[in-house]
Amino acid sequence: MQTVRFEQCGLPADVLTVTEQPVPSPVRGEVRVRMLASPINPSDLMFIQGMYGQRPALPATPGFEGVGIVETSGGGLLGKLMAGKRVAVLNRSGGNWAEQVVLPAKQVVPLSGGLPDEQAATFFVNPMSAVVMTEQIHRIRRGEWLLQSAAGSSLGRMIIRLGRATGFRTVNVVRRTEQVGELKLLGADAVLVFDATTDDPDSLVEQVRRQTGGVRCAIDPVGGIVGSVLARCLGDQGRLLVYGSLTPEPLHLLPRTLIGSRSAVEGFWLGPWMLNRTLPSKLRLIRRVTHLIQRGILTTEVSHTFPLADVRAAVAAATEPHHTGKVLLQISPTAG
Repeated sequence: MQTVRFEQCGLPADVLTVTEQPVPSPVRGEVRVRMLASPINPSDLMFIQGMYGQRPALPATPGFEGVGIVETSGGGLLGKLMAGKRVAVLNRSGGNWAEQVVLPAKQVVPLSGGLPDEQAATFFVNPMSAVVMTEQIHRIRRGEWLLQSAAGSSLGRMIIRLGRATGFRTVNVVRRTEQVGELKLLGADAVLVFDATTDDPDSLVEQVRRQTGGVRCAIDPVGGIVGSVLARCLGDQGRLLVYGSLTPEPLHLLPRTLIGSRSAVEGFWLGPWMLNRTLPSKLRLIRRVTHLIQRGILTTEVSHTFPLADVRAAVAAATEPHHTGKVLLQISPTAG
């Protein structure tokens, strides 16, 4: 079978190769999945560079999420129940950029036949994060403000559409002026332009406070100066969820920033959060996300699709400056 591999960490376009590997065999409690498609997410690119929250065991295969067909079970009740089903493949250690992948049966989730493969492939990382952060953790109320950075990203746009559909308001921080009109058309209530390399952080804090009076709910995938400024925008008992680290720079906060407003900054990682959920709560979340995707609220825009053999071209497209939409690896042609 064809598999994407890297022998050392580095720039994805430099270190990734496509190799022939033996088809793996599952043991009891595992399933083997024929992969259909897998997206290229920022987490995948950071994993290849050795900058993610977990280090790869080299040589390694990237790919944390995707969609496939369970072809073989190694035994066990759950694996047998999954046999033949199209599933979301949640590979916490990577490995989905391959024609076949073996993983624990509990890490695959059957999906509605009403979802096209490209939406099924991108079901978890962005749509699930959007719902969990806003509805499960922040429990944001109708009419309340949510402050987010990197609002022009795929997840940022989902948050805007989700707010418009469910009634919370969004104040969105972007780096480029041309993104303002795009996000307004999506339903953004406020869009503020801030470039951490040139703009005054105090001015952004003032603009957010003037717009919102101080927010209770904020999310940030950037870190560094941007995350630090968002923390300063928190109102009384506000909470900033940091769910990414697009910059290697640390957060810088004066203690009084948090003490005075009784606010908090905490990390969010979807995988470990999901591990602590009960099966009924997971199923409810899956139904909720499926419904929102089918309504067009949490759909993923796919900008480019590449075959597995062209993975270097795919990661180059995914890292182009200012690109929008998700880049997808088409591993098998159809679900048939």
